[in-house]
Parts: sequence; C-alpha cells; structure tokens
Amino acid sequence: MRLSQLFTKTRKEAPADEVAKNAQLLIKAGFIHKEMAGVYAFLPLGLRVLENIKTIVREEMQSIGGQEIIMTALQNKETWDITKRWDDEVVDVWFKSVLKNGTEVGFGWSHEEPITAMMKNYLTSYRDFPASVFQFQTKLRNELRAKSGIMRGREFVMKDMYSYHIDEKQHLKYYDSVKDAYMRVFKRVGLGDITYMTYAAGGAFTKYSHEFQTISDAGEDVIYLHRGKNIAINEEVLDDDSLKKMGVKREELEEVKAAEVGNIFDFGTTKCDDMGLFATDEAGNQVPVYLASFGIGITRLMGVIAEHFSDEKGLVWPKNIAPATVYLARIGDKKEVVKAADELYDTLQQTNIAVLYDDRDVRPGEKFADADLLGIPYRLVVSEKTIASDKIEIKARNQSESKLVTVEEGLKALAE
Repeated sequence: MRLSQLFTKTRKEAPADEVAKNAQLLIKAGFIHKEMAGVYAFLPLGLRVLENIKTIVREEMQSIGGQEIIMTALQNKETWDITKRWDDEVVDVWFKSVLKNGTEVGFGWSHEEPITAMMKNYLTSYRDFPASVFQFQTKLRNELRAKSGIMRGREFVMKDMYSYHIDEKQHLKYYDSVKDAYMRVFKRVGLGDITYMTYAAGGAFTKYSHEFQTISDAGEDVIYLHRGKNIAINEEVLDDDSLKKMGVKREELEEVKAAEVGNIFDFGTTKCDDMGLFATDEAGNQVPVYLASFGIGITRLMGVIAEHFSDEKGLVWPKNIAPATVYLARIGDKKEVVKAADELYDTLQQTNIAVLYDDRDVRPGEKFADADLLGIPYRLVVSEKTIASDKIEIKARNQSESKLVTVEEGLKALAE
C-alpha cells in the first residue's frame, strides 16, 4: 500500500466534540471516521487492524470447536416475545422498526434467541451434541451514553458465540475452556497482563456473569482486583456472599478502573427450555439442553488497545494487530532514491512483510510525524544518505534511536 494512493489523510487536530482519547487518535491517524455519537466508519488502515484482531479471535474460537456463521441483523419480534426480552422494560437498548406490511422488527443487539430458534432445526438427537457457533457481526444498541469513542458504540462489531450441550459436566467444562481461550486472545493482542476475569451481574442475560476487564483509566467500570489470584469482582456485585464464593477478603482487594472487553453468560437450561429446544438421549427420552453465550467486543477491544498502546506522538500498535509491520519512508525524489525505495518496497512485499510505503512528495518531518501517529511498529528510511553508505535506516516505534543497517540485516531483524 502506497500512501500516495491512500484516500485518507492524517490531521493535526481531532474534532472538538470528540473527548475520548482512542477516538481522537484514531480519527487523527485516519483509521476511523465519526458519523455521529457512538457511530464510526472504519477506513482502510482501521479496517486492517480490525481484521487482524478478528483473525486472532477466530483462531482461538476455532481451536475450541467453534464453527463460524453469520446471522441476520433484522430480528423477529415473536422469537424474542417467547423469553419476554422484546419488552423494553427488560431490554432497554433495542432499536426497533416496522416493515411496510406492519410487521414489527428489531435490529440485533444479541442473538441467543434467534440462534437457539434456528438450532431447533439441527440439534434434535444426543448425536448432534455438542455444538458451538460464533459470528462477527455489527450489533446495534440504543445506548444512553456514547462518550467513550469506539469503546462504547451504538453500532459496533462483536464476536458472539453460543454453545449447546446436553451434559452439564461437559457444558461447564466447555465454559471453562472459553475462559482460557479468551485469556489467550487478550494475551495475543497485548493486554494479557492487565486483563482479569471478573465476577459481575448478568444484566438482561443472567443473574451473574463473568466479565473480562482490562485495567484502564478510560474504563467505565470499577472493579476490585486480587492480583495474587488473578481474579476480580465488579463493584455492582461486591458483597459478603460474592467475596465468600471467590474465597477472598475485602481488604485483599485493590480498587481500579477498567474497561470491559469480553463477557460470558451461563444460561443453564432455562433459555433452551423457554425456546423449546430439547433433544432425545440414547434411550429415546427427552432431555434439556444447556446454553452459554460468549461475547468479545471487537471494535471496543480496538479502542482499549488504542488507549493503552499510545503516547504523546500517537498510536503504538502491537506487531500482530498493526495495519502494517513497516512504515517505509522515502526521503527525496532523486532517481536513485526512488529506485532504491521502490526495490525495497517490492522486496518487503515478496517476503510477506506488510509494508506501508510513504512515497508522497512531502517534507521528511511530516513523514516521520505521520509514522509516529500511525503507530506502525518499524520505520525504514531510504535517502541519499543511506544510499551513500549502502544501508537503510531502521527504527522501532517504541524506541527513540534509529540505526543504519544493510538491507539484509534489516530484513533479518524484521523476520525475527
């Protein structure tokens, strides 16, 4: 990708009405465009980051048997009436509309009911279990507050997964396997050391749930953390009973602000009972089905990463989710400089190193400032000076000093 061909531009200032650090940085860098409060478009570089996060999540969900699907965004009122979650008093974030024929519809905020209704067509015998499906989909929630950039949107991308078992022991075992998979996800995106499984309320889902909270000053939640046991509890369920279940004392807990990046809910058999999803066992008897649901806010996770991995110059993306590995800056427009930079660009592409090539006719200072703002892990520079020494300049985004190396040395360092 050449910056001269990229339609987006960096900007010196964020919109005056944008107060969230993550959105300010992402807008300035040209990763997202603000449509309205809580609603953002993802531009080419932002979409690359989003897709890299999705790839990590997809790999971990598939590693525990998840099968990827995509459900509809339009929701059938009758399906939700069965569990009484169409009622705005029960679920207060619905966006709803009416079709031209008078049919009421909702816009998907979650998918437990529709997926369970669909599964009634496929899960009928004990032979069909276990089953686990997941999707990446745009959710719509009529949030009262939307002041945290992409960390709390009215329109956002979520990975939601749903598991079905007829054996409670296997159901709980799978539930625990998702906890482990989630922690692998957060470790791979660079947040493993500051993300904690947190006991919490279930809201419109269940009485209790498990959240995954990342310590962040920009977070909207307050959690009480036990670093020794690597667990936490949300302040909304902090009581003697919860402390007893966790096996901790109040004075052992540390109060911190945090951002929720994932959550999981154990419905037991209640949801499937309500929806009429049952199965027959080996003896031909009808048995209940256990359901759990598992969510990760993909766009929210990107926002939390932007909050955490940034400095006064801009973003500092972890290597495995950055939109590119290398920011290649060409300094000067002399024939030999253009030729050397173009050749290095081709070489990087041939060695499968993702590169963003700054071939624009702008001042070096502007290129270096953009490289810092965009947060690409490594910056390579080709100039008359580097050509004279038969080398290139390399600098890591999180380091202050650059050094001159041969192309071969640079490629080896990037590969490692």
